[in-house]
Amino acid sequence: MSAWDLLLYGAVPYAAIAVFVVGHVWRYRYDKFGWTTRSSQLYENRLLRLGSPLFHFGVLLVLLGHVGGLLVPKSWTEAAGVSDTAYHVVAVVLGAAAGFCTLVGAAILVYRRRTVGPVFSATTRNDKVMYVLLVGTLVLGLGATVLGNLTGHPHDYRETVAPWFRSIFSFQPEPELMADTPVGFRLHALAAWALFAFWPFSRLVHVFSMPLGYLTRPYVVYRSRDVSRTGR
Repeated sequence: MSAWDLLLYGAVPYAAIAVFVVGHVWRYRYDKFGWTTRSSQLYENRLLRLGSPLFHFGVLLVLLGHVGGLLVPKSWTEAAGVSDTAYHVVAVVLGAAAGFCTLVGAAILVYRRRTVGPVFSATTRNDKVMYVLLVGTLVLGLGATVLGNLTGHPHDYRETVAPWFRSIFSFQPEPELMADTPVGFRLHALAAWALFAFWPFSRLVHVFSMPLGYLTRPYVVYRSRDVSRTGR
């Protein structure tokens, strides 16, 4: 393990997590009015109705796949009777489908922002950086999985990337696990940490917005106007 491995896969994750947490606290405390998606639906709806569901449902599936692949140890699936071959086939097929849908949705949304005048005018530099990081992370992840299978040399990330990821959150980092991991997976991991560090300062904060106030707010009472009394 080199000093670069120690820095990139031992120190960078903790720096990104710290910025992610502190950044959200700061944003919520000092920029509540900016905690929004800055919706552009008013400017254009046709492309949005196509790209937004593809992107959001695809991201949700990608997230669930990462939770299962990174947080569930290999020994658990083996104990459940799931063979490596079966796990690999399901993970690749579903992961590739989810990643493809996400990228197609992202491509439509980026195209919409670039070609629809009012939407493009409402796009900030911050939004452009966010799209680069988001799409770059998706492309690197999908590329690492698909290219590995096309060349016939798929990498078992459950023996390297997954244990390394879990070691970060157990505060016993093992950056040496990433030393011999294919470059595609390493770049994907670094791009993901960069995205997490940038997250609090972008419109992505809306992911943590939930209308919990609707559960406790009083009923809204609507009364019709009595036409006979008003004389109209």
